[in-house]
Amino acid sequence: MIEDETKGENKMNRGRLILTNIIGLIVVLAIIGGGAYYYYQSTNYVKTDEAKVAGDMAAISAPAAGKVSDWDLEEGKTVKKGDTVAKIKGEQTVDVKSIMDGTIVKNEVKNGQTVQAGTTIAQTIDMDNLYITANIKETDIADVEVGNSVDVVVDGDPDTTFDGTVEEIGYATNSTFDMLPSTNSSGNYTKVTQKVPVKISIKNPSDKVLPGMNASVKISE
Repeated sequence: MIEDETKGENKMNRGRLILTNIIGLIVVLAIIGGGAYYYYQSTNYVKTDEAKVAGDMAAISAPAAGKVSDWDLEEGKTVKKGDTVAKIKGEQTVDVKSIMDGTIVKNEVKNGQTVQAGTTIAQTIDMDNLYITANIKETDIADVEVGNSVDVVVDGDPDTTFDGTVEEIGYATNSTFDMLPSTNSSGNYTKVTQKVPVKISIKNPSDKVLPGMNASVKISE
């Protein structure tokens, strides 16, 4: 009886040892696999979540001072370059024309309102050619080239990955255009990683993709 019990305990111990070894092996393989995936991603892609949907924007402006008339376009309506969209009645009646193809995204005035020359009547965006503006770290920009393929995910349509292409790479970092450069009164210099704007076209964006939405991009090196 004692021998049988001892044999049973030995079998259970061996079983536990085998199970422990299997679990340990699975954990090690998972760590190795995760490390390999991270290495592959970091060496083959440049990624950032600091990106937004954008589009070419233009203002429809009053060419002269006077009262706005014949303005009846609502937000969401499309206009063509050269379309007469309103009139300004002052010393003489002047046509207000759209300067590019686009969609009205914001109305700024109402019929009968008195405006000055140059007053913005509406804002338009070219919704047919939306793109992504992504800020890429200066340490990664050398790995980005015009023509690189890009995976784009927009927060407004998170279940869809859009195909993109790098179209333009900025010639200066974003901080170059800061109106008030940062100063350090302590005299200690802290190096800050700069970022370069990159323009990325989007292929066939859905109706859920709108200008100003946040996006994340993964650029193939």
